[in-house]
Amino acid sequence: MPTGKVKWYDGEKGFGFLSQEDGPDVYVRAEALPEGVSVLKAGTKVEFGIAQGRKGDQALQVRVIDAPVSVTRNKSKAQRKKPEEMVSIVEDLIRLLDDVGEGYRRGHHPDAKTARPTAKLLRALASELEL
Repeated sequence: MPTGKVKWYDGEKGFGFLSQEDGPDVYVRAEALPEGVSVLKAGTKVEFGIAQGRKGDQALQVRVIDAPVSVTRNKSKAQRKKPEEMVSIVEDLIRLLDDVGEGYRRGHHPDAKTARPTAKLLRALASELEL
């Protein structure tokens, strides 16, 4: 069976691509993932069968060989921010998102001055929530 790594995978859309060690990238659909696996993280080493699909090679029966180490998975609870510290992050984010939402209601995308700090806070909050 061919082996390779997950190039990218979109869990919401249910598909992505695997990079073969000796060959072209291979399309992978959610149906080919092992039972109980709904998302493949980029860089995960996998083994898979290949079938010819309508648009090229498609992975079948994907088996995870070695998942990359997740930095957030190894963080202890002691490293999490205290709830009191998270309050200001959440409240700032709510204010920024309210402004962004108001702009969208008026038919405007946020400018870089607003978009960058909003995105930064969203990423920070997401990282904390994943712990």
